Formats: sequence, C-alpha cells, structure tokens
Amino acid sequence: MLTFKRFTILITLALFVVSAVMGQRSNREMTVEESYMQESIEMMIIRETARAESMDQKMVALEYIADSIERGNNSNEIRQVLEYLCLEGVLNKTMENGRVINNHPLVRRQAAKQLGQLGTEEATRSLLKISMVENEPMVLQEIVKSLGDIGINENNDTVNTIVWVVTRFDVFNPDNLLALAAIDAFEKIANANDGMTNPNAVRLIIRIAEGPYIRPVQERARQLLFDLRGF
Repeated sequence: MLTFKRFTILITLALFVVSAVMGQRSNREMTVEESYMQESIEMMIIRETARAESMDQKMVALEYIADSIERGNNSNEIRQVLEYLCLEGVLNKTMENGRVINNHPLVRRQAAKQLGQLGTEEATRSLLKISMVENEPMVLQEIVKSLGDIGINENNDTVNTIVWVVTRFDVFNPDNLLALAAIDAFEKIANANDGMTNPNAVRLIIRIAEGPYIRPVQERARQLLFDLRGF
C-alpha cells in the first residue's frame, strides 16, 4: 500500500523532473525524447495517485486522467488505471478490523464514466468485466451508460450484459435510473449498429414498459420499441 510519505516523495521528484524538462525547452519545441519523458512521468503520477490510500487522492487521479483524455490520450495505460479504480473495493479489497476500507462507489462511478470516454474496444471489455462484480446501482448505471456511449456490441456481448445487469434488480428491487440507462444505451447501440434484433433486449424493454417502473420510464421504453421497428 502506498504510504502518504512515499506518495509525497514520488510526486515531488516527478514534478522536479517535469520542471527540469520544461526548463530545457526554452524557446524550442520539445524533442520526441522529452515528450515521451513527460508522458511517462504523467502516467507515473496518475498510477501512484490512483493507488494512494485516500479517496481524495483517487479523485485527483481521475482529474488528471480526465485532462489526459481531453488531450486525446486513450492509451491502454489509462484504461488499466481506470479498470483498477473500478475494481478497487469490489474485487480488490483492503481489509482493516474485518471491514473493507477501500470501497469508494463515487470513485468507481467516475472511473466507469471515463472508460466510456475512452471509446475503445478494450474499454468495452473492461466495462463488461467490471459489470460482473459490481453491485452498487449508481455505479452500474454509469457502466451501462458508458457501454451505450461506446456502442460496440460484438457477438451481442454488450446488450446481453446490460440485460443481465438490469434483470438482477428487476424482480426484488427495480431501479428506475438503471432501467432508464439501459433504454438509452440500447438506443445508442441500435443507432451505432443499424438496429438491434436481440430478443433478450426486446423482452427487457417490454418488461420495463409494463413493469414496476415510474410512468416516464415506461413511456421511454414504449417509444424505444416503436423506434426499433424503424430499423
């Protein structure tokens, strides 16, 4: 586990190296080697911040990642850190006095959202993996939204996973926001793939339209059924 002292030392050293590299630039453009060094240092800071003990530092790591994604970085290194944050406290647990101390749903929700922003096939696989072990509805909502945003549905894996996630809650604890996220995701996936003919998805949409959900969610499901006919 990364201690606060070690974390502070690492960040201080990293910032020193960055300052040194930037200082060498003067009025010229960075060389390929300098650019690579800066990116490597940035990834080191992101990884170490993500592995810090406190939730606050993990949120800082997500801010760094958001900035990196905005600059066009959709690398596998970024995806690995986001997957790590999504699984921490669920699959990768740290125990203290018999309780989990690294369970941070807000961190997992934001990490799932940023996986959707990566938009890659690898990010889709990460989200499908994470959905199998996540139990917090608000995190699952973000996972479903991200799967819809990416829109990849190879072998119907994405649609079937969304159906499975919503069905887990449907009987005993139906969640309106989760159902709405699924409807929106199905619509985006259909648009990205020239339609959607998965019978499991159709059955779930019908269930939402007729089941124990609030009227706006039911009406949204009925509208999607009508729209799917157009494909």
